[in-house]
Formats: sequence, C-alpha cells, structure tokens
Amino acid sequence: MNNCEYQQIVPQALPTGTVTTSPQPQHGHGTAKTEKSKKPRRKWEVFPGKNRFFCGGRIMVARQSGVLPLTLGLIVVTTGLFFTFDCPFLVKHLTSCIPVIGGVLFIFVIITLLQTSFTDPGILPRATPDEAADTEKHIDDAGNTSYHPPPRTQEVLINQQVVKLKYCFTCRMFRPPRTSHCSLCDNCVERFDHHCPWVGNCVGKRNYRFFYTFIVLLSFLTAFIFGCVTTHLALMAQDGKGLVFALQESPGSAVELVICFFSVWSILGLSGFHTYLVASNLTTNEDIKGSWSGKSGQDVTNPYSHKNILINCCSVLCGPMPP
Repeated sequence: MNNCEYQQIVPQALPTGTVTTSPQPQHGHGTAKTEKSKKPRRKWEVFPGKNRFFCGGRIMVARQSGVLPLTLGLIVVTTGLFFTFDCPFLVKHLTSCIPVIGGVLFIFVIITLLQTSFTDPGILPRATPDEAADTEKHIDDAGNTSYHPPPRTQEVLINQQVVKLKYCFTCRMFRPPRTSHCSLCDNCVERFDHHCPWVGNCVGKRNYRFFYTFIVLLSFLTAFIFGCVTTHLALMAQDGKGLVFALQESPGSAVELVICFFSVWSILGLSGFHTYLVASNLTTNEDIKGSWSGKSGQDVTNPYSHKNILINCCSVLCGPMPP
C-alpha cells in the first residue's frame, strides 16, 4: 500500500524563482551590525500556535500543560514509597531482583513520558498569505474580485477509498488526510490522535510511539508495584498479627496500594485500547468519530490499514521519524 500516506514536501525541494544576489558588503562594524539585525528568525520564534519553546526551539510544550505535573508526581511518589517501604523487606525475604526490575521500569517510564510531552507531535506549518491567496484564487471559479470563502471539503482517492479533506480556516489550508486542528494548542497536527492532558501535549504522528510505549510500560510498572505491595503485606500478616498491624508497620505501602488499585485498571484498559488501535492502524479521533466503521450507512473500509496486524504495528511504531 504505497499510497497509504501523503509524503511531506520539503520546501527547499520546490522550484524557486530567480534568485537575486546582493553585492558583497563592506567589512566594518556598521556592516556587522546590519547583518546581525537582518538575520532571519527561525520558525519557532514566529510560531503562531499556543506553544512554548525552550533550548533554542528543541523542546516544545503546550501552553496549557494540563495535569502533567500531577502525572509526574504520582509516578515519582509511588515509586519512591515502593523503594523505601517494600523493597528492603522483599529483598530480604524473596530476591534482590525486585528493585532492579522496578528501577528499570521507572527509568523508561519517565523517559517516554518526557519524550511524549516535549516532542513536536507533528504540527503542520500554516499557509503563508501568498499560499492562502493562491488557494482561494483557484477555488474562486467565477474569477471575479469579490471574496468567496473556500468550500469546506475536497475529495481525494486513497487506496480506492474516497477521503474528504477539510479546509482549516485558521491555518488557511486543506488538511492532509488524518490531520485535525487542536483547539487547545491551536495547531493542525498530522495523524492527530488526541490531546492528552495527562502528558500535557497533543499525541500525533511524531510522538505517538512514545505515548504508546509510555502507557504500556506504566501498566507494567503499576501492576508490578501492586503485586509487590500485596505480597509484602501478605507476608507480614502471616505472622499472626493481621493485616492491620502490617499496614501500621508500613504506612507507605497502604498509600501505594490505594494509588495502584484505582489506577491500574484504567491504565491497563487504555493500553489495551491503544493496542487495538495500533493493530488496526486507527487513531482515537477516527475511532470515536466512526470514520471507517460504516456507521453512516456507507460501505467504507479503513484505507490506511495494511490488512495485517504485524505490518500495521510496524508501520505505526517502527517507521522512520517524520521531519
């Protein structure tokens, strides 16, 4: 299925008009100041969306970070209590591999969370005034000078399936397939999945693999801590002193037990749901809208699916990182 995705066109590869060269400047302090003042600004410095940039544009975060600090705090606090109250007892009575497994899972969970939160999800640049005017000029079939707003959709054929492209009046362009405009970030995001307040960023084409890895590893970490805490309390209660004594002796384990019990089910469910989406090459946005489920009464199929679970997984998670 070579036509599953649109290939992004690099602006430098497009033909350009005649390039005029200015005469070489004279050496001197005044010329140096002029060159410095005329230095072109980078795209992130004139970015119109609701995002903030750090480290010279290498790190991007949403202006509304959502509950990312809460997510990070819950993971760090729960894991810290686990290493403080449970690991010493379990190492003494079971095996020393328990803190190693917990530490490895914790490190990878934090890394994938930060990658999801600080990576550009696949924001498409807005049309320049000249590009937008050219688009509207071609749409105005009447050829008069009065302004006509462009139609809301265009139809393209992808793998023998008609796909409608919607016009974004904010970015002033027809959105490529699977692209949607996020109202919170005020950007068009390629292969838009959803805006996740728990990671404080949109989830799209460039950071979906990090998001999926994060929720799967978080499921393992939560289930692992929950199982270890339960084992710890059960071993302490076997001495005949009861569960109440075990909770009094290890109050941190009680906090872990409550946090893990109420979070493990939702995290496991989310991991299972996104595993289904990856295997089907769907996005959350498409699944919620029922774009390819045939709910509208039309005979439609998912044009992006490779009809093979393994190929779908490799396509979503293992493909090259888009620019």
